[in-house]
Amino acid sequence: MNLKELLSQESATLVDVREPFEYEAGHVEGSLNIPLGNVAAELERFESMSKPLILFCRSGGRSGVATKVLQSKGLEDVHNGGGWEGVRDAKNEL
Repeated sequence: MNLKELLSQESATLVDVREPFEYEAGHVEGSLNIPLGNVAAELERFESMSKPLILFCRSGGRSGVATKVLQSKGLEDVHNGGGWEGVRDAKNEL
């Protein structure tokens, strides 16, 4: 499933894994901010979120790591959305 298809699902949860200061400088409307360093500690929170989970950051590197961490803990329907600006633009095109 491509990014626009994921974003078009009403149940999708958007998670920005950048640091709070990066999030404050600009973010996707409606997204949650859970920095990469907190992802493993927030496992229960991620488990309770509606799926699909779309993770993103500045360029896709940190969200790729976060996606792999969550998948390794057994979470399914977790996707690396790449850079936050691309996610924002794709969401705005819907």
